[in-house]
Amino acid sequence: MQALVNKIIPFSSVDGPGNRTAIFLQGCNFNCAYCHNPETINTCVNCGQCVSVCPVGALRMQDGQVTYDYDKCVFCDACFKHCPNSSSPRVRRMTAAQVMEQVRKNMPFIRGITVSGGECTMQRDFLVELLGLAKAEGLSTLLDSNGSYDFSKDPQLMEVTDGVMLDVKAWTSQDHEQVTGVDNAVVRANLEFLAKAGKLEELRTVVSPGLFDAERAVREASAIAARYQDLHPMRYKIICYRPMGVRQAEKERLQQPTEEYLAQLAQLARQQGIRDVVVT
Repeated sequence: MQALVNKIIPFSSVDGPGNRTAIFLQGCNFNCAYCHNPETINTCVNCGQCVSVCPVGALRMQDGQVTYDYDKCVFCDACFKHCPNSSSPRVRRMTAAQVMEQVRKNMPFIRGITVSGGECTMQRDFLVELLGLAKAEGLSTLLDSNGSYDFSKDPQLMEVTDGVMLDVKAWTSQDHEQVTGVDNAVVRANLEFLAKAGKLEELRTVVSPGLFDAERAVREASAIAARYQDLHPMRYKIICYRPMGVRQAEKERLQQPTEEYLAQLAQLARQQGIRDVVVT
């Protein structure tokens, strides 16, 4: 079983509690307006436009395919900044065992692993294998998900998942389609299922004024999560939209929220009963 791995961050303090290794898988079924990692959305179509901009020759065309030399790469990001397809040629096909080889190099300095994306659940079978290997090593396992996968129908995945960091990108279907291009009925169902199952590690909402009704999203999500937070400690992270990494066309239309507005949203979450609210 192999997965398309975009990158592995050995030590991360923002992808769950404690120090963690974060694994980012390639491919996403959302197209968020404010996506800060648009190079993780699609897979490479081998157009070759990235090859000529690589300053160290880590990319080349071979038999109509873009090949990538990981050892030469200096991670300057020139390749995916010039990609017209919201992709990256730096993706590697790796087995769960190969990923765990990288994770073991970071032990015992990490508490666990977090698998993100893209959308990690698009490579579900790989997830089950990788998380099982990590738990066998005594590591905690988290998923960072957009909530499009119906977790309630997959007890095998839930058995090896300690918690899910769930993105609540908007609340109404209309708002969610405005932000991501797709409906969010499954996301809302996942919120209650994960909270009730004691598997909701964190809620996340990125705020850009005018894009969607952020107050309703925070209020409705908080009201549901607060009912179950005694089952598993959870956090609501309210995230300021920032233009770094965002596609140019979206940069020109999206707005950044004020500190005062973010503080109001945090207070709204607390009023619904959420005890741990962070603005970042």
